[in-house]
Amino acid sequence: MEEKAYKTMGITGGLSIAIGIVTIVGGIVLGVLSIVNGGKLLKRKSEIMF
Repeated sequence: MEEKAYKTMGITGGLSIAIGIVTIVGGIVLGVLSIVNGGKLLKRKSEIMF
């Protein structure tokens, strides 16, 4: 009975670490894309006519 609990805790811990890594990588990618797109918008600001 105790072995099953330890296996479940191990799997859950591993999944939590994996999800954390994926979240960090996704956040970094989205941040870089936002900065790049913002830079492009600022660069072309003078071309916009209303």
